[in-house]
Amino acid sequence: MRGFLASSIGVATAAALALPLALPTPALATPSTGAVAPVTPGGSTQSLPLVPLGPSADRTPGVPGMSASPRVPETQGLDAREVKTFSMVGVVWDDAGTELHGRVQVRTRSVRTAAWSDWQDVEIHNSEHAADPGAAERASGRVRGATAPLWVGESDGVEVRVQAEPGAPSTRPGSRLPSGMRIELVDPGADVPVRAADGKNGGPVGDDKGEVVAPGMTMETAEASAANVPHAALGADEIPELNKADSTADAVFASDGELTAAAAPFIGPRPRIVTRKGWGADESLREKAFVYTGTVKAAFVHHSASGNNYACKDAPAVLRSLYRYHVISSGWRDLGYNFAVDKCGTVYEGRAGGVSKAVLGAHTMGFNTNSMGVVVLGTYTSAAPPAVAVDAVSRLTAWKLGLFGRDPRGKTTLTSGGGNRYPKGRNVSMNVISGHRDGFATECPGKKLYGKLPTTRTNSAKLQGR
Repeated sequence: MRGFLASSIGVATAAALALPLALPTPALATPSTGAVAPVTPGGSTQSLPLVPLGPSADRTPGVPGMSASPRVPETQGLDAREVKTFSMVGVVWDDAGTELHGRVQVRTRSVRTAAWSDWQDVEIHNSEHAADPGAAERASGRVRGATAPLWVGESDGVEVRVQAEPGAPSTRPGSRLPSGMRIELVDPGADVPVRAADGKNGGPVGDDKGEVVAPGMTMETAEASAANVPHAALGADEIPELNKADSTADAVFASDGELTAAAAPFIGPRPRIVTRKGWGADESLREKAFVYTGTVKAAFVHHSASGNNYACKDAPAVLRSLYRYHVISSGWRDLGYNFAVDKCGTVYEGRAGGVSKAVLGAHTMGFNTNSMGVVVLGTYTSAAPPAVAVDAVSRLTAWKLGLFGRDPRGKTTLTSGGGNRYPKGRNVSMNVISGHRDGFATECPGKKLYGKLPTTRTNSAKLQGR
């Protein structure tokens, strides 16, 4: 694993490649008078502590992060209250190593209708979506335990209740809840409008020192965008789709001679990909370094377990909320997944570092090294995933796995970093396209989406020309 911090020089070099303009010096500077001001996306997170609603007791000495076991299950929550506008909810607690055994339910009040929803269950099993044990990201001291987030739409009222599991064995006291429980109310902020180029602000601007400026972008946004040059221009909101021949030529050019001869014939057509700038990522939230792994040997498919109650036009807002929940609420360095797919089949760039590169994610605990994570936004335990979303996963994997010479129908060997299914250090044979549950004992990516993976492997391989 290696880390790389996109520097000012790297951004300026990307600008030179992407824009037909002679640049005086390879440095990034503060915009001159009249230049486009950087746009910073909005958004916010309200973090409210939960309070006892049922039996509780003092903390048990020698059992960090857990309350004493009362005779009946402990319950915490918040009574119905008015809050600032939010669209996604989740519950977090202090110790990421402590599991929540019980039930989490919320109900919310719609801004549009002023009506309260019914009680909705929040998926509590979420710890398996995380960095590997012992990874620097996990050892940052900021990581918290967390449920999966739930998309509820624009809301201004909330009520929550968390009840510990009753009747658990003494070896796993389910009647206890983790300490430091809070409900996170995430507002994704408004969509950032796409800024059309004009004669004044369409390209880089020089200041009185002749230094390069990336118009309308913060330094962090320019660095994230530069990681995708030459696939798209600096500041692009999307990376265009290409046919198979052009995808191969583009990949060979971008690899700077590193693409193997074996991989080149089997690169699938590149799908259209909405960049982080396109979906409005606030690049000031994430850690600044881009961290890479050695290669991409496998793709793990996930569902976000955030519910299916979103319109396709809202998918960028869902993604901004998920990103904020991963970073601000859960304490991760960036969005955990490398790519996201919405239910209309649009593909989005996930964790920063470049869509064609082997970016280290935090999606399949124990198997993040030498893999990529693709999340389909929604919950697919009992609901069937839309065909266009499954097709998008096939197209994305045909292209990305092809860059690294992988056959989507094949097997590969990954070394476990530790988890509840395979001990650390064990070499495990897996499908090149696997579900999250293949690497960790979990329901993810849901029974219905997992059942689509055999077809996904076949279609992905066909797109590669195999």
